[in-house]
Amino acid sequence: MTYPKIELHVHFEGTVRPRTLLEIAKRNDYALPADTEEELAAIYDFRDFRHFIEVWVLTTNALRTEADFRQVVTDYAAEAASHGAVYVEGIFSPAERVRRGVGWDEIFSGYCDGAEEARELHGIEVRLTPDIIRGFSFEEAEETVRYCAKYRERGIVGVGLGGLEAEFPPEPYEPAFDLARELGLASVPHAGEVAGPPSVRGALEKLGAVRLRHGIRAVEDPGLLREIAGRRVVLDVCPLSNLRTRAVRTLAEHPLPQLVAAGAVCSISTDDPAMFGTDLSRDYEAAAQLGLEPRGAYEAGLEGALCDEPTRNRLKDTGDSFDWQIP
Repeated sequence: MTYPKIELHVHFEGTVRPRTLLEIAKRNDYALPADTEEELAAIYDFRDFRHFIEVWVLTTNALRTEADFRQVVTDYAAEAASHGAVYVEGIFSPAERVRRGVGWDEIFSGYCDGAEEARELHGIEVRLTPDIIRGFSFEEAEETVRYCAKYRERGIVGVGLGGLEAEFPPEPYEPAFDLARELGLASVPHAGEVAGPPSVRGALEKLGAVRLRHGIRAVEDPGLLREIAGRRVVLDVCPLSNLRTRAVRTLAEHPLPQLVAAGAVCSISTDDPAMFGTDLSRDYEAAAQLGLEPRGAYEAGLEGALCDEPTRNRLKDTGDSFDWQIP
């Protein structure tokens, strides 16, 4: 039985399966470091987080046009819906594409068109939370925020911070997130994945995070973890991603059980499913192995979702009306 799922942390650039990436690269006359689906899949055997970022940039540079961005969203919506997803908050990193010569409006309109088509074609609600990229200029960070605000009425609900967390702490990005909040956008940065509690603390105190992408290393600071639980800051936990990037050594060592035991609200997501060889069902199953049952993950996702109240009420009704006695 497929049960309803909410996903709050998925990078659309990392959802592109090898077959689609080869198709898009050919369409855009972009050379990939592989010619077949099997060869392309093989390069996703990451040595570490930095290697993952390098491969991620290399492959996602194939995305060039409004049609590419729209297709990425609708393709993943179809995949996620097949796993029971009823709501997805998707991430994209516009400044990377702008550096490759693509226009801001072409990028944003493509993703927003895709979100609309996802609802029409697959019955799934998609909202968008683009990332500011660590290490890029502060001008690019501010421009990202301003374009997010421009497209607020088309499904942009928040702004994130992604990239090399250990090398670029959150504090310098405070002005960009101050601007985001002024413009009505929520703060949903990556923190506590490959860097420890100081990164999480910075995201909460300086960026005003209402939700944390990952946040798992908060477990290393009991006081910080109590604060996160007390404030009900939802953590978007991606178990198999953490395993693939070596953020955790084995699934059995994943801190999700400790987070849940401490009262932290943990949603479950895939992060970059095509690159990590996972899907939403597998990550929910991994979470269940670690003690977070599907209903709890769904309710955490609902609590963390940045959608409007009518959508939230529909999602709540979906959860309340489902028979969660899963065999």
